[in-house]
Amino acid sequence: MSLYIKSLDSMRIIKKITNGILLIIIGILHTHFAFSADGFQKQTLQFSKSYFYKVSEGMNELPASIGFTNFENLATFWFLYFGLFLIPLGLLVHSIEKEKLILPHSFTVSYFIVVLLGCYMVPSSGITFFMLPQAVYMLISNVFKAKKTSKGISN
Repeated sequence: MSLYIKSLDSMRIIKKITNGILLIIIGILHTHFAFSADGFQKQTLQFSKSYFYKVSEGMNELPASIGFTNFENLATFWFLYFGLFLIPLGLLVHSIEKEKLILPHSFTVSYFIVVLLGCYMVPSSGITFFMLPQAVYMLISNVFKAKKTSKGISN
């Protein structure tokens, strides 16, 4: 009986996890990697010396080439900025889902396509291992919610 109650508690927790929360978690992991010793801590510390101002020469580093473009700084910026971007996106998605509303189908499909493109371009990365399962889950769960809502309206 105790195992049954524990599994019910686990199911309640899982039901509270929204796509928004998953996006927030991915954003936090992405941002953490920018500060991690196993990630881009060295570059992030370098950024902090200028208070994160002008972390790249931007267009002046084009055309991109070895010895001319600082690829480590660009990767660091990507991890930091994209992680920070995912957090408010996750908050928005979570607030929509928390109100039992359906995410726009155009958003879930376009998000899925962008993630698929990322998986194609960098197959052995976090976009494949973390974001693809989340994008599939978001797309499928949103379709089921839409069908459930449309059945409730038509009855």
